[in-house]
Amino acid sequence: MNFYCMSLFPDIIKSGFEASITGRAVEKGLLSLTNVNIRDFSPDKKHFKVDDYPYGGGAGLVMKADCVFDAYEYTRDTISRYWGCSEAGNRTRVVYMTPRGETFSQKKAAELAKERDLIILCGHYEGIDERVLEEIVTDNISIGDYVLTGGELAALVVMDAVSRFVPGVLGNDESAYTDSFGDGLLEYPQYTRPEVFRGKQVPEVLLSGHHANVEKWRYEQKLEITKRMRPDLYERYTKG
Repeated sequence: MNFYCMSLFPDIIKSGFEASITGRAVEKGLLSLTNVNIRDFSPDKKHFKVDDYPYGGGAGLVMKADCVFDAYEYTRDTISRYWGCSEAGNRTRVVYMTPRGETFSQKKAAELAKERDLIILCGHYEGIDERVLEEIVTDNISIGDYVLTGGELAALVVMDAVSRFVPGVLGNDESAYTDSFGDGLLEYPQYTRPEVFRGKQVPEVLLSGHHANVEKWRYEQKLEITKRMRPDLYERYTKG
C-alpha cells in the first residue's frame, strides 16, 4: 500500500512511520510513504508563506487554497505516473484529518486498507480554506473529540491502524482482525512467562491445552472487560 502525506511538517510523518512495524514493512516493500511538503507549492518563493488571515475576522490563520490544491495536483499526477494511468490519481481517495470528521474506527481502517493508494491531508493553524476541501477531499476523519496543533500526529494514527490490515505487515495477518474492536468487543487479557509473577498465577485454563475451553474463556473475558470498561460498546454488541 502506498501512502501520500500532504503536510507542512513531513519530518514528523517520516520519523513516526519509519519506525517499528511500519518501518520494517517499508523495508520489505509492503508499504511506501511519499511526503509532499505543502510549503513547496507556495507562490511566495522568498518566505514560502502558506497561510493568511481569515475573511470575516477571527483568531489565527488559515492555510491557502492554492498551495494545498497545487500540492494535491502534484500528488495526484505522481500517482498517475507511477501506475502509468492518467486516471489512477483521480481515483485515489483523499483523507482530511479534521475534528469535524467521522470518528476513526477499526472498521474504517479495514476499509481504507483495501485501497492501493491513499492521500492524507494534514491541516494546521485554524484549518484550510473550505473551497479546496470541497474540491479534493473524499473522506473527513477525526481521531477523537479534541484538537491537535496539526494533522500530522492524527495522520500517523490512521496510517498505523490501516497498515495493520495490509497482508504481511503483521507477523500473523489474523491479528488485525482479532484485536480489540475487531468483532465489536475489547480484547481478552494476555499472559506470558513466568507462570507466577508476584504471587499472581496465570489462569489455569490457559495452561490446560484444551483449545475449546481456552476460546470459551477468552470470549467470556472479552464480554466481561467490555461490559466493565466500555459499557457503550457492550450495549451495542448485545443489541446488535
